[in-house]
Amino acid sequence: MALNPFFLQGSPGEQRLIQELINEQLKIYGVEVYYIPRKFVRRETIIEEISASKFDDNFGIEAYVSNYEGYAGSGDILTKFGMSLRDELSLIISKERFEDFISPFLEPLPDSEIGVSSRPKEGDLIYFPLGKRLFEVKFVEHEKPFYQLGKTYVYELQCELFEYEDEMGGWNNTNTTTEEIDSLLEDRGYITSLQLFSVGSQATGTATTSTGYVRRVILTNDGSGYTSVPTVSISTAPSGGKNATAVAITTSINGVYSVKEILLSCTGAGYTSVPTITITGGGGVGAAATCDFVTSYVGITSIQITNVGSGYPTIPAATFSSPQLGIGITATGVVAISTTGTVTRVLISDAGIGYTQTPTVTIAPPPIITGIGTFTFNEIVTGSESGAQARVKSWDSDTNILKVGTTNGDFIAGDIVVGSDSSASYSVFYISSAKFTDKYEQNDEIEEEADLIVDFSESNPFGNY
Repeated sequence: MALNPFFLQGSPGEQRLIQELINEQLKIYGVEVYYIPRKFVRRETIIEEISASKFDDNFGIEAYVSNYEGYAGSGDILTKFGMSLRDELSLIISKERFEDFISPFLEPLPDSEIGVSSRPKEGDLIYFPLGKRLFEVKFVEHEKPFYQLGKTYVYELQCELFEYEDEMGGWNNTNTTTEEIDSLLEDRGYITSLQLFSVGSQATGTATTSTGYVRRVILTNDGSGYTSVPTVSISTAPSGGKNATAVAITTSINGVYSVKEILLSCTGAGYTSVPTITITGGGGVGAAATCDFVTSYVGITSIQITNVGSGYPTIPAATFSSPQLGIGITATGVVAISTTGTVTRVLISDAGIGYTQTPTVTIAPPPIITGIGTFTFNEIVTGSESGAQARVKSWDSDTNILKVGTTNGDFIAGDIVVGSDSSASYSVFYISSAKFTDKYEQNDEIEEEADLIVDFSESNPFGNY
């Protein structure tokens, strides 16, 4: 049996009236929130898992808060594993307002990036200004109220507190207070802190030469069991000569420490016979060495540092000029640097043979002499050596600490980090920290406070085992 034609169950005019009343009510009693659509950067095709996403747009829209008594959900959960916040929020927005003022900006984007543009979708974010929090849309209810006058008019967004997982930010819509949103995520997620060098200078040194010297030390047995650096002793030179000195460099293979090599800090002068080399101390045994001894040719005796330089995050190379007559052996050496990035000394691995003039010593310059620019929030920075990329979280020009997130690869000391937008350029001294930081997670703090009361980390405090 057909419906009564005189009762339309909702005419276009009636539907228009309902929609306008809803829009007006939301503008009167609603709260202006910021809708932040999720854009897919990369997806796994096997199980359709989102591998990476970004949020670089936001749109102001009025919403009615259904939680009149406060946040819904489980609230603050405190367990033996830590504390987490499980607040939930229910918001009602106008279907027409979304379709007219947000969808047109999303429709030109490819489906692979935005997914759905005609309606709110699960995974998008909502910035709730009253609590200054970000919520993630978990479910979109589009049939409530259920077809009044034959049509639906609103979306109900059921949201949970957003847990940051290294998504890419960039809230660049100029119509909203983006700084307030940016501040929420500035130090959230997996944060790597890079200590950078802003100024560097090249170190310099000079060499002295002599005859009757130890050209190099040859390790015949690396020994084992060393717990500290052993002492290397070289027998004394004849009267009027100069004693040779050397240091041991240790290494670890499969947890066993041994002597890797022996470098000369002074090759000595005036020796008439092969000196004896003795390795003692360090807690280990078995290391032994001999040496090449030169009497009739000139080689390098020692290196004096005339300028310690600055800005060295890694050990620079040291090179020596070749013997002047074109015959002989060119000297080689190894640079040592301090924890502050200055050169402390140049050790000699081979003193060379056949110098007729004092050779020149060249210590390579640091990666960067002058750092320039100011990194900007959320720009991509790239390491010159490692190729690692990350997004800037914060930049402190006073301490030269750059905090980055969403890291792709690992930065290394000596990298020249360059900003893609700012073109700022500095060298990495060291990675000062790398940790996950969550505003709503306090597990470490709870554990530390609990350990002050009862510490279970080593043994059972209530028994003998």
